[in-house]
Amino acid sequence: MSTRTILITGVSSGLGRAFAEGALTAGHTVVGTVRSADAVASFEALAPGRALGRILDISCDNKVAEVIADVERNVAPVDVLVASAGYGHEGTFEESTMADLRRQFEVNVFGTVSVLKAVLPGMRQRRRGRIIVVTSVGGLVPSPTLSLYNGSKFAMEGITRSLAAEVARFGIQVTAVEPGAFRTDWSGRSMQRTARTIPDYDDLIGPISAARAAYNGNQTGDPRKAAEALLKLIDSSNPPAHLLLGTDALAAVTSAHAAFTNEIEQWSELSSSTDYAPPA
Repeated sequence: MSTRTILITGVSSGLGRAFAEGALTAGHTVVGTVRSADAVASFEALAPGRALGRILDISCDNKVAEVIADVERNVAPVDVLVASAGYGHEGTFEESTMADLRRQFEVNVFGTVSVLKAVLPGMRQRRRGRIIVVTSVGGLVPSPTLSLYNGSKFAMEGITRSLAAEVARFGIQVTAVEPGAFRTDWSGRSMQRTARTIPDYDDLIGPISAARAAYNGNQTGDPRKAAEALLKLIDSSNPPAHLLLGTDALAAVTSAHAAFTNEIEQWSELSSSTDYAPPA
């Protein structure tokens, strides 16, 4: 594997941190975005000279452009982008506010898109590059109490697939990575939760929220193995459009696709009945 300059958003914790540590161990230079000066120091201590921290709130469009321009000018051209920054939001659809929705999309969608748009011109001009967007199994299979999060990840799935079709001609390869549940703090302190206001949902969200909290720290996925998989993906000459991570993700998506195929077949006659037919 040749060494590369890899930009990873959200390396303070979670899968972003695991991806960064794996890439540094493999000898790559990693520019990682964090939210504070202390986090910069912590990250750069992992591999002085090759771990380069940058303070960045990806929801600030102008700052995103400034930081990536600085990286391209003063570090090296970005060979690989791993867009992993984001957060989860728990709450029923009815109880979640419009402010909750806007904030979820501001970070998970608009922030991620601003990073993609900032690295794209350089990759296009160089006629090479790798873009990896970390979405979620929740971007393919929705779950109750995660409607805002699922919506943001479904949005990124659509954007990523369309982007891939547009930029393949420039030698830029794009993959959506869909992790299942990994042993990070995504469902712990990193999760934002809507305040409960409607008792009718108690019997739904109560057990789900309790199970999710109890599952934290006991998830199936190993972040270090996710990092190993990412490195294999980066080194692939023919990467997939999608890469599921975890047996739980595989099972959930396989089951959902089978149910969807069955539903299409059951309703195919009605679906086909809507084509225009010229008057007799």
